[in-house]
Amino acid sequence: MSKTTNVLMGFIAGAAAGALTGILVAPDKGERTRKKLSKQIKRTSRDVTESLSDKVEDVKNKINDMVSEVKAKAEEAENKIKEKVNTKSKATQDA
Repeated sequence: MSKTTNVLMGFIAGAAAGALTGILVAPDKGERTRKKLSKQIKRTSRDVTESLSDKVEDVKNKINDMVSEVKAKAEEAENKIKEKVNTKSKATQDA
């Protein structure tokens, strides 16, 4: 994982832990605390999901770029080989 990903995940985990601690130590009724906790968990889950989705999308884009680059290099190599074969073929025909 990159440093940015680690920092982002650490920030999200810290925020979730802080919110959870705040909710648990607040003097509130049990039902109300559970509702707050549920909302916070859903929010944090959504945030983590969005963050991971963005990272997955970035990885997909990088992989697609690399595949395109490899394809282009392979085509270039193929063309050079064909060119050399044609040049040698012509040389043997002329001889």
